[in-house]
Amino acid sequence: MSTPTPARLAELRATIRRLEGVGAGGGRVLPLGVPAVDGALPDGGLPMGCLHELAASDPGAGTAFAAALGARLAERTGGPVLWILGGRDLHAAGLAAYGLTPDRLIAVRATRTADLLWAMEEALRCRGLAAVLGEAAALDLTASRRLQLAAEAGGVTGLLLRLDPRHAPAGTAVTRWRIAAAPSEASAEDGPGVGPERWRVELLRCRGGRPGAWTLEWRGPGWSGPDSSSPDSSSPDSSRTSEAAVRAYALAHVA
Repeated sequence: MSTPTPARLAELRATIRRLEGVGAGGGRVLPLGVPAVDGALPDGGLPMGCLHELAASDPGAGTAFAAALGARLAERTGGPVLWILGGRDLHAAGLAAYGLTPDRLIAVRATRTADLLWAMEEALRCRGLAAVLGEAAALDLTASRRLQLAAEAGGVTGLLLRLDPRHAPAGTAVTRWRIAAAPSEASAEDGPGVGPERWRVELLRCRGGRPGAWTLEWRGPGWSGPDSSSPDSSSPDSSRTSEAAVRAYALAHVA
């Protein structure tokens, strides 16, 4: 039995990700630009072409983080972000501060949850979009699974923004994040006053990755990570488990 080549391992790794519903966008990932965070994500970035959940009890922190992520996706793909609102307005100047300028944004409003989910599912199949972001309350597993399947079919990244996640059950999203505001710190180069925006970002769940928590600071046009905490040592190291699974699969299937 021969040892699998790196190319064969990469091919088998991609196959396993597709079976797990990860990397349906042709193995594409979106690096967030912070090594500590990208190192916890599969293949060094946020998997594209699948569903991600952002839970934030603070609407301002959640909206800002989602806008920065959407802008990064728009820059990467060249398409606009479709933002489906539940019942509030967006502040265009505020979104532009995080890179999501009006030319990169399409905003629609859905007053009923059923309409929002329908619009989000249909839009995820439109390959011309960079991302589809929907503001929704708790979804059942069926609705979450339909969105994930639509994202896989269209190759478009879905972002589910939950602004009241207290009673939200776990869904089928590939990653699940918890976003909160963090105290800012003004440095000497910032001058007197309030420092750059900060978020406390927790990666609660990630297929093919590992959980972690970081404090990210906005240094437009991107994030920096002034500090990071190590992944919970009591949690299984998913990256090692995945690597072991890939090699075992390869040895069993390479003649």
